[in-house]
Amino acid sequence: MAGYRSALTDETGGVGMALPSSLPGLLGRRGESDRLSSLVAAAKAGRSQVLVLRGEPGIGKTALLDVVLDRAVGCQVARASGVESEMELAFASLHQMCSPFLDRLDDLPPPQRDALGTAFGLRSGNAPDRFLIGLAVLTLVATVADDGPLVCVVDDAQWLDQASAQVLEFVARRLGAERVALVVAVREPEGALRFTGLPELRVGGLGPHDAAALLQSALTGPLDPRVRERILAESHGNPLALLELPRGRSTADLAFCSDPGATTPPLPLRLERTFLQQVEPLPRPAKRLLLTAAADPVGDVLLLWRAADLLGIEAEAATACEAAGLIELRDRIRFRHPLVRSAVYRSATPSDRRRVHAALAEVTDPSLDPDRRAWHRACAAVGPDEVVAAELERSADRALAHGGLAAAAAFLERATALTPDPGRRAQRALEAAQAEVTAGRFAAAASLLTAAALGPLGEADRARLELLQAQMSFAAHHGNGALPLLLGAARRLERLDPRLARTTYLDALAAALFAGRFAGGPGARQVAEAASSAPPAEVVGKGDVLLDGLAVRFTDGYAASAPLCRRAVRMFVDDELTLDEALRSAWLAASTAVSLWDDTGWDVLTRRHLQTTRQAGALSALPLALTSRVFVHLFTGELTAAAALVQEFQSLAEVTGGVGSLAPYGQACLAAVRGSAEIAEPVIASCLEDVVGRGEGVGVNVVQWARAVLCNGHGRYEEALQAARDAAADPLEPGPPQWALAEVVEAGARTGDTRAAGAAAEQISAMARSTGTDWVLGVEAASRALLGDRRTAEDLYREAVDRLDRTSVQVTLARTRLLYGEWLRREGRRVDARAELRAAHEALSAMGLHAFAERARHELLATGETVRKRTPDTPTELTPQEAHIARLVAQGLTNPEIGAALFISARTVEWHLRKIFGKVGVATRRELRRSVLEVDRASASA
Repeated sequence: MAGYRSALTDETGGVGMALPSSLPGLLGRRGESDRLSSLVAAAKAGRSQVLVLRGEPGIGKTALLDVVLDRAVGCQVARASGVESEMELAFASLHQMCSPFLDRLDDLPPPQRDALGTAFGLRSGNAPDRFLIGLAVLTLVATVADDGPLVCVVDDAQWLDQASAQVLEFVARRLGAERVALVVAVREPEGALRFTGLPELRVGGLGPHDAAALLQSALTGPLDPRVRERILAESHGNPLALLELPRGRSTADLAFCSDPGATTPPLPLRLERTFLQQVEPLPRPAKRLLLTAAADPVGDVLLLWRAADLLGIEAEAATACEAAGLIELRDRIRFRHPLVRSAVYRSATPSDRRRVHAALAEVTDPSLDPDRRAWHRACAAVGPDEVVAAELERSADRALAHGGLAAAAAFLERATALTPDPGRRAQRALEAAQAEVTAGRFAAAASLLTAAALGPLGEADRARLELLQAQMSFAAHHGNGALPLLLGAARRLERLDPRLARTTYLDALAAALFAGRFAGGPGARQVAEAASSAPPAEVVGKGDVLLDGLAVRFTDGYAASAPLCRRAVRMFVDDELTLDEALRSAWLAASTAVSLWDDTGWDVLTRRHLQTTRQAGALSALPLALTSRVFVHLFTGELTAAAALVQEFQSLAEVTGGVGSLAPYGQACLAAVRGSAEIAEPVIASCLEDVVGRGEGVGVNVVQWARAVLCNGHGRYEEALQAARDAAADPLEPGPPQWALAEVVEAGARTGDTRAAGAAAEQISAMARSTGTDWVLGVEAASRALLGDRRTAEDLYREAVDRLDRTSVQVTLARTRLLYGEWLRREGRRVDARAELRAAHEALSAMGLHAFAERARHELLATGETVRKRTPDTPTELTPQEAHIARLVAQGLTNPEIGAALFISARTVEWHLRKIFGKVGVATRRELRRSVLEVDRASASA
């Protein structure tokens, strides 16, 4: 693009004819240039900005990036560029971006420092989580920007390696107040799925007048107007086409060489042909030199000359290449345009490509760059070669250690193709498939598993293949497709690897609970029966006790399983949670706690689950951890905290592109508990449609419980009963089915359906006899009071209130007081009713349960009470994220710690805090902490 830029920015045109002096900068790009200038100005003023430039090859994206760099006077600059042949080398492009600032690595928090250092191969360690690396890069650019505005430009983003692309997208979505401008150029259609959902500028062709002026600047003589119009029409205003198509061709060639009847090929192909026409006249050594440069993306001139020496290419070859304007050999190798590189490489014969790759492998230092050397050797291989395959396998191990899952998969896939022994080839295909599944590339994994299945596999490898197929299905969809696969894999593994078999049974049980009513074949009972007959664990861990307890529940019933399940929950509560447990079994453990009506264990396990995944930066596991924790807050009445987690869930879905995809359960249930039907009902309907489409039976339970709560709050008891009965269809499943039993009792008692209400109450009583916690005993007492006679009701209501007052489930307590107050008013005891209804109204209003609070207000009015409108204790204008930050400040976290928790930079936290201070009316963190604690104490008292 250097030629494009000089022709457009020099008023003399640079190629023989002056352009109009009234057109400053890039011809026809005033609007685009102004927008880019304002973007850099915003970064200088302290507001981070992101812009994605999209357009076809040659449309001028690189020239616009040069505009950004021209405007970056007084700014620090970082650059990266995707290279097609480097797309499988993890973090290659990210390293380009960060390399000028790696001396600041020690300024990062230790987990981030270690993750980024490991990713770049600067230190050894376990493979870091991709999103922890993203947080490290965000912190790094924010730290650099503290010294002055930072302008980052990324060209050819369609060719970024997958790891770099994911990290840069993460950073782009989390920039806030860091004084950073990030501009990314993406070629379409190749990069249509990259950097979606960000602010973008589509770069189209030049207008007719500007296109004609640019074409005229590239001509060497007069041109027939009809030919001129044809070229303009075919170029569609593409600047590179207008400059390159006439290059090196006389006006006679342009007028007479085309075939009017021929089909016009796509523009990129025509441009490649144009570049090849410029390559064709070069001497053979010059062509060989261009091919060698195109085959290696490093851009190291000394490396190129060492390879050229092996190939017998003389120095004069470079002169011819540079004279043709196709390449520059200065401090780095630069092609005039990426299409030159691709045209040269694709047009070469396979034998010529193998020859240059062999030379590049020979001159690449095996100690400094073993992975590129292995890749070149693989490209040079004529047929199967075990030595090269083994070298690629070692490269895959190094890539995994640096977090490069996509690179590891690419190395293993190439190693598979080069493996001569069929059995070893099948094993390598399995290893490659495992890497692809972990990287989330399911189509590639499926292809490799098909290849592995064709090879000779022993029984252990066959079982591993089945397990990979099952894991791939469950990772891609939490629906019902994975369940029979996981169950089959677990059964096969019993004789081969009993430890892995038990772990797989636990995975299968989780899949069964997710599938629920949509399990088309085996369900939770079938998994439990198979797990019960599996070989016992030699060394019993908490996961084994959890598996045994749940297996008993789905075979022998709730009561029989309670002791084992209590033991499993206690083991999880008492022991530290490892990352592997957080990723695999923490959700099941927390769900088991809530199924036992153990509010303390539920609180501890969901909080620890969230903390562990956050600290590890395991964003693929965070959606489930966040959602699980939201439900705790919905029962404790901390709806502001729940809203903050829901917002974090939504942000997470945005920055990860759906990794760890989960339906928005938290959003639907929060809206239902708050009680605004206008807001909640569309969200609930949408969520239900989503979970049914996914085949997630657990989602139907959640959504129907939410609908029952919403309808009971509004006194729509018939609808509440219908939704609650659906949610409670299988009370052995944890969580919502059990909560829904209480909704059935309330709605059934109000509609006169005492049969349904009585059956639900009996199920609650059976659980109460098995667990004996204050939570379930309180709910049981309230249920019996609703259905009992007036002689026993008051004692039961008092018992319910006393027991629930000893728990953390303050929403259930407040709703029980509402029921008690309603009963007292109907008994004509208006004074006694006022006390309970007033307490219920104050608590429900303070917690934000507006529908139930309104129910309490109407009851109070019926007693003759004048209800004073409650004044909020906290400023209502705080956003959920601001409220979340305020609470984290109150917990004593520093700005960097808050940033790490919320995946934003410390500077953005500081920016939010300035707004929070103004809204709350405080000047220091200590005052803010005191304000938050006072509100919490007031809410608890209410």
